[in-house]
Amino acid sequence: MAASMYIVVEGEDPGYDIFVNGRALARHEDAIEKLALRLNVKPLIEFFSADENSMALLIEEGAGNPELLRRMPPPQWYAPADGLLTVQTLLDDLRKEPQLLGSETSIVIAELEEYETVLLKAAVRGHRWHLAVSWR
Repeated sequence: MAASMYIVVEGEDPGYDIFVNGRALARHEDAIEKLALRLNVKPLIEFFSADENSMALLIEEGAGNPELLRRMPPPQWYAPADGLLTVQTLLDDLRKEPQLLGSETSIVIAELEEYETVLLKAAVRGHRWHLAVSWR
């Protein structure tokens, strides 16, 4: 079962493509979190939140307990600038140390660049965002 960390933008249709792959980022989430902490930025996983629809999909995919839906807090939304600080700091460091994640560093960089593109569009339009996770 492969996990993917993807961006959700507040609202029904933001008017731009928000697709990001996020599979390599999910595979290397522990290493990316440690790197973010070393670089003194908020780890990507701390931008995770879910709404009832997202949690229902996760549970349907077998990745959660149905009891969670009853106790779930409302989704948390974040300013794009906060995510951009993390993403751009990670990008800068990974570009300087391309061996850091082995052969997948370039894939992680490409996914972070996708995040950066979406977050820049969200910032221009004043849209808040959060990360979600899918297992398929």
